[in-house]
Amino acid sequence: MPEFDLIERLRARSRARADLPLGIGDDAALLLPPAGELLAITTDTLNAGVHFPAETAAADIGWKTLAVNLSDLAAMGAQPRWCTLSLSLPQVDMAWVDAFAEGFFALADAHGIGLAGGDTTRGPLALSVTAIGSVPATAALRRDAAQPGDEVWVTGQPGEAAAALALWQGGRLDVTAPAADPLHERLRQRLLRPTPRVQAGLCLRGLARACVDVSDGLLADLEHICVRSGVGAELELATLPAVAAPADADPAQVHAWQLGGGDDYELCFTADPAQRTAIVQALQAVGVTATPIGRIVAGRGIVVRDAAGRPWQPPRSGYQHFLS
Repeated sequence: MPEFDLIERLRARSRARADLPLGIGDDAALLLPPAGELLAITTDTLNAGVHFPAETAAADIGWKTLAVNLSDLAAMGAQPRWCTLSLSLPQVDMAWVDAFAEGFFALADAHGIGLAGGDTTRGPLALSVTAIGSVPATAALRRDAAQPGDEVWVTGQPGEAAAALALWQGGRLDVTAPAADPLHERLRQRLLRPTPRVQAGLCLRGLARACVDVSDGLLADLEHICVRSGVGAELELATLPAVAAPADADPAQVHAWQLGGGDDYELCFTADPAQRTAIVQALQAVGVTATPIGRIVAGRGIVVRDAAGRPWQPPRSGYQHFLS
């Protein structure tokens, strides 16, 4: 199938938007941003065998390709509006493309996103999305606004994607099809179809001070907030939200998944303790749980303390790519 036919096939699947007066079909798209709002723009590229197992089902790849970008917009408190999609394919397999589009547009349609442009090329499987959203000029969530005394929060259950990765690397999880074991299927979904916390990000406008999405691991991403804000943090191991881990998982390894596993696409944010009730109520209204796990302190670095108050060091931190 020629490139233009493939792009047209994707264009026909995209949702129309009044603020996308000219999309695919011209040299560039024309966008109509909301008056008084700033544009938030993010780009991520996913490569087979690096960011997802090469054998992953096409529909799951489609979903995740967009999800990781929407997570960035969520961390800014931005409303997603448009995206572009570039595909590098070793060959044009229309059954694969249609399945990819099914997953991609399932998430795009759920957030009302219009496909504004795209490109295709022949090469190793790689997918690149630029997602564009908007946010009122004074409402954007940033990494550089944390203050000593803030509480540190995290949404969801970070660590479950890392647990799924460990199962796959150990030959105990098939990423190509639903798992019969409910726990394994939950973890598989967390790895391959993460839920970007878009509504949570919108709710946190005016409540959170600083925010980052948890893609590289809770500690690694919280460190971004600390460095940009010129502060440190203290976390309490006992307050981390429980994860659905395999029964035979070592507790120390579970903590390592929670703190350093990555690929969760949750939100880590800081807020004035006086906002605690408002935060819980706002997030509950959109079906999102969040847990306070520590506090921002003056100084530098992050300290994790166990139940006895002793510093605890996880085996590793930071996202590990899909290397077997």
